[in-house]
Amino acid sequence: MQLTVIAKIKKYVGHRWLYGLMATVTAFGITIATPQASQAGLFDILFNGIQYIQLSNMSDRQEVNLGQQIDAQLRRQGLRVYSDNSAVDNYVDAIGARLVPHSDRPNIPFNFQVVRDNSVNAFATVGGQVYIHEGLIREADNEAELAGVIAHEIGHITGRHAIEQMKQVAIQRGILGAIGADQQLLVNIGVELALNLPNSRADERDADRRGFDTMGQAGYDQRGLRDFMQKLAASGSPPEFLSTHPNPSNRVQYLSEWLNEEATPTATAGMDSSAYQAQVRQLL
Repeated sequence: MQLTVIAKIKKYVGHRWLYGLMATVTAFGITIATPQASQAGLFDILFNGIQYIQLSNMSDRQEVNLGQQIDAQLRRQGLRVYSDNSAVDNYVDAIGARLVPHSDRPNIPFNFQVVRDNSVNAFATVGGQVYIHEGLIREADNEAELAGVIAHEIGHITGRHAIEQMKQVAIQRGILGAIGADQQLLVNIGVELALNLPNSRADERDADRRGFDTMGQAGYDQRGLRDFMQKLAASGSPPEFLSTHPNPSNRVQYLSEWLNEEATPTATAGMDSSAYQAQVRQLL
């Protein structure tokens, strides 16, 4: 396959152009030997500036860039967030900054944002982009519960769950070819995943486990995550958070089992409800 493609290129552009073209192809990391169809040709990439990403081996830098583009698109579509350095933004940033060093990807530049929306919801995209709705901040009884949700969303990013979902959607829609997928199409898929498509139960359990471990290592009482999920599961009308984060019947059960595994819990921070509620009243 590779020799055939090179022969065709050689026919049109000659030896000198061939060597330059091959160097450019190598620089872009394009695998032309893979026998898989693509929406765009080689010349589209080289001469039209189309950016393609290989989802199977995306670098951290590519992921961060993709996450920033998804964030920009979410804002253009009407997502309203508190400004940087607002009181509530700084508060959530501080919790995130405490959690990230204990996550599986501490070198990713996480970006924690508070969404101006009273619904009880939170979500994450890729490259460190985490969104917490103000309604969820109000719903939490203490900082440990809020930290548990934030740690859970960090877990989705460290587990690269959205990237795998994007890959599956791209395959289903026939837009993932030998040279990868068009970055703008991936941005659109990322926005769709963030707003509409639920995570799988396997991804939820993995994010719970990662978040549970991260918050404990950061010193937050791990009962916070269990208590918050228990409260949401018991609510008469399940909040938006559970529409994008499926809540299997055994979710609270396995969180309780993980707590019981801790013979002598050492993480106890964040359980002061009075202090938290007073803080929230000042922030929102």
